[in-house]
Amino acid sequence: MMVELIEVVGKGVDVAGVAVIVLGILLATALFLRGRWPGGAGMAGFQSYRHNIGRAILLGLEILVAADIIQTVAVEPTFQSVGVLAIIVLVRTFLSFTLELELEGRWPWQRRRTEDVFRAKPEPGTER
Repeated sequence: MMVELIEVVGKGVDVAGVAVIVLGILLATALFLRGRWPGGAGMAGFQSYRHNIGRAILLGLEILVAADIIQTVAVEPTFQSVGVLAIIVLVRTFLSFTLELELEGRWPWQRRRTEDVFRAKPEPGTER
C-alpha cells in the first residue's frame, strides 16, 4: 500500500512539473500578446518573453527531476532504475545549465560571485 501511495505522489509531482511548464508558457504568451512586458514592443519585449518561457521551463525541469527521484528511488531502487535515473537527471541538469546560460548570459555559479562582490562594497557615504 505504501508503494502505491508513493507511486501516486510521484506521478502527481510529474504532472505538476508538466503543468508548470505549460502554464508558464501560456501565461508568458498571453502577457506578451497583450504587450505588458516592461520592455515593451520590439526586441526587448521578445527577450522578456523568451526569458519568462525559459524560467517556466527551468522550474518545470526541477519539479520533473524531483518526480523522477521519488518514482525511482522510493518505489523501485534497483541498479538499473537508479542508472536510468542518473542519466535522466544528467540530461535535465545539462538542460537547466544551458537554459540558465542562455537566459542570464553566465553560468549559475558566477552569479553568486558577482552578488557577493556588490554586497561586500560599502554603501556610498558609509565608508569609515
